[in-house]
Amino acid sequence: MAKVHDTVAEPRSAALLNGKPVVGFEIVRSRGAGEIEVTSGVRASLEKLKAEHPDITITEAFNFVDPVQENYDGSMKLLYEGALLAVLVVWLFLRDWRATFVSAVALPLSAIPTFFVMWLMGFSINVVTLLSLSLVVGILVDDAIVEIENIMRHLRMGKTPYQAAMEAADEIGLAVIATTFTLIAVFLPTAFMSGVAGKFFVQFGWTAAIAVFFSLVVARMLTPMMAAYILKPPKHAEKEPRWITMYLGWAKWCLKHRFVTLLGAGVFFVGSFALVPLLPTGFIPPDDLSQTQVTVTLPPGSTLKETYAAAEQARALVQKNEHVKLVYTAIGGGAAGSDPFAAGGVPEVRKAVLTINMTHRNDRSGISKQDIEGQLREALAVLPGARVKVGLGASSEKYVLVLAGEDGRVLAEHAAQVERELRTIPGIGAVTSTASLVRPELIVRPDFPRAADLGVTSQSIADTLRIATNGDYDQGLPKLNLAQRRCRWW
Repeated sequence: MAKVHDTVAEPRSAALLNGKPVVGFEIVRSRGAGEIEVTSGVRASLEKLKAEHPDITITEAFNFVDPVQENYDGSMKLLYEGALLAVLVVWLFLRDWRATFVSAVALPLSAIPTFFVMWLMGFSINVVTLLSLSLVVGILVDDAIVEIENIMRHLRMGKTPYQAAMEAADEIGLAVIATTFTLIAVFLPTAFMSGVAGKFFVQFGWTAAIAVFFSLVVARMLTPMMAAYILKPPKHAEKEPRWITMYLGWAKWCLKHRFVTLLGAGVFFVGSFALVPLLPTGFIPPDDLSQTQVTVTLPPGSTLKETYAAAEQARALVQKNEHVKLVYTAIGGGAAGSDPFAAGGVPEVRKAVLTINMTHRNDRSGISKQDIEGQLREALAVLPGARVKVGLGASSEKYVLVLAGEDGRVLAEHAAQVERELRTIPGIGAVTSTASLVRPELIVRPDFPRAADLGVTSQSIADTLRIATNGDYDQGLPKLNLAQRRCRWW
């Protein structure tokens, strides 16, 4: 027999928008779903909900989909610009609209088969593949340009378009194939990189190599055929532009002074490599998004009220920055603490996450996101008794120092000393420690003979202590579905 009481649980989490209490919820896409499609569906459902309940105000505190859409739009814009510039440069050099058209056809006829092979390989249209296509969009017309330029040379000799196309294509075919496979040899190895970088570059390398290969197929098969039936022999001799004459003069001088030319090229080559140590290094450049986060962690044993006060104090300091537009605060949440909406476990009431919406980078007058995060870091330094981290995940971490030892006390002392000394080095923006804070310790020594007499196993004791101190797993709790809510027993 048991007694069941319908009451309320102790508050373990809170959500605020610009300091005002709200009901916060987060929607995360399932694996395999697209961010854009999920966002469109969610916004449509929310508009429907607001129409059915006019008394409800729904505010989008933050989302990480707009940067994805912005990157996609920017990549597509660069891809189109690159294609148009490639065609324009071809026209400026060949000065024949027919030859320009034949060369430009290589762009879509190389890209479309590339998309088909990407679909077969399970690739998607993303920032990495679009970056790859933007990089090789100018290369896609290289083979066709070489073919067309040689065909035009044969046309100026008085040959028919068909004869010029056949002879020119046969004359230069081996050089075109060698050039294309050289490019494939450059791009394709990046698809087999190991580690984290390999996860990014596998689609990059394959996309670039496939696109370049199809440009070779187009140049060797389609370009000569189109040239044979589209190009026309020039009606009169064309006068070379002045800059072409200057270029040919420089080329003749270089051929006449081979030793000086070779020496100058060698000095330029060595000097370029000498500049490499002066360049900053890193895997991914720092982002310049319009969102960031501040994580506030209080010592173990802190109450929700104390975390609430610390989070509000942090919000007040953050909102003094002129580039901060909106602050969404989530206190408590999942056991991990960094994700306020993580499922399962007992909420970490001593942790709060402030998600900050900032002004767009075009409205900051040259101030980067990293500069703003530095200003927030300095402003939050006065927050007492709290560990503060500024930035999304590990996006701002440039150097990680790992200390290990057998004596925990000595290790903690040295870690604190290293942390203090690192703060004195100029140029270091943030120094945080991942060492666990000291928690209250509870020691339970069961009376095993007594437990054995009563038929109580060590597993039952462990489960009872876990539920009493840390709570039960969400999936293990009994549930009762009512008309307007769901009840759980603890």
